[in-house]
Amino acid sequence: MPTSSSRPTRKAVIPVAGMGTRFLPATKAVPKELLPVVDRPALQYILEEAARAGLADVLMVTGRNKAAIEDFFDRVPELEAVLEKKGDADRLAAVQESTDMANVHFVRQGEAKGLGHAVLQAAAFVGHEPFAVLLGDDLIDARDHLLEQMLQVQAERGGSVIALLDVGRENIDKYGAVAIEPGGTGDVVAITGLVEKPPVEEAPSSLAIIGRYVLAPEIFDVLRETPPGRGGEIQLTDALATLVEQGEPVHGVVFRGRRYDTGDRLDYLKAVIRLASERDDLGPPLRAWLTEFVAELPGTGASEA
Repeated sequence: MPTSSSRPTRKAVIPVAGMGTRFLPATKAVPKELLPVVDRPALQYILEEAARAGLADVLMVTGRNKAAIEDFFDRVPELEAVLEKKGDADRLAAVQESTDMANVHFVRQGEAKGLGHAVLQAAAFVGHEPFAVLLGDDLIDARDHLLEQMLQVQAERGGSVIALLDVGRENIDKYGAVAIEPGGTGDVVAITGLVEKPPVEEAPSSLAIIGRYVLAPEIFDVLRETPPGRGGEIQLTDALATLVEQGEPVHGVVFRGRRYDTGDRLDYLKAVIRLASERDDLGPPLRAWLTEFVAELPGTGASEA
C-alpha cells in the first residue's frame, strides 16, 4: 500500500473566507477575491495556476457573504445563450473558461479562526494524500512555474514543501519566517524551524513564507492539536513548526520569479498595471499612455521643461 508521501498530488485547496477589510468599502458587498485584476478576478488567476499544474480538483474554503464566488464559477446558460446568439465567440469562451478549467468544490469555514483552521476544513476532501494550498493574495506569473517545481520536490523528497521569498530582514516581521539547514545551496532548502511574524531582531532569516504550500496529510492531525497563536488564530506556520519538531521533512523552494501582491492596495494597483502593460491587446496603448502620463507629472522634470 503506498504511503501518503508517495502518492501523487491531485488536489488543491484555496482559502477564500477572509473579509478583505483593507479594500473596504469595495469589499463590503464584493468578495476581495473577485476584485478584477485587469479583466479577470484575482481568484481566477489562482485557479488557472492550479489547473496548469495538473490539480483538477479544487476546494474553496468560503465564509459568510462569499456566495458570489460560487456564482462566478457556476454556469450562466442565459448569458452564454445571448453571447452565442450575438456571435461573440471570444467573450463566450472567456465566460466558459472559468467553469471548465477545474472541478471546483466549496465548504464553509463557519468561524474565522485563522489560516490553519481554514486548511483543516479540507481534511475530508483531501483524505490521505498530499495536497496544495494556494492563497489568493499572491499571484504568481504564469511564466514562472513555482507550483510545478514544488510538486516535483514533494514527489521526490516527500513531506511538505513551502514557497519562500527573500524579503530582506527589515521586512520579515510582516511574514512567517524560516530557519534553514546550514550550508544549503540552490533554490531547495531544508527547513529547521518556522515562526510567525517575528520581531526583526529575532527573525531566523530573511526568507519569508509566501502563499504556496504542498502539504503532507499529516498536517491535519497537527492542526487539530494546534492552539491559537499570534492574533488569537490557529496558524498554519505553527503547525508546520510542529511537523519539523517531530522530525517530518519540510522543504522550502526559494522563489526568484515574478510575484504580484494583491492583498495591499498599492501593490494591487501595481499588479494591474504590470499585467495589463504586458498583454498584446492592452499593452502597447497602455505603455504609450503611461509614458505620456509620467512625463506630465509634477516633479518629473519633463513637465517643467
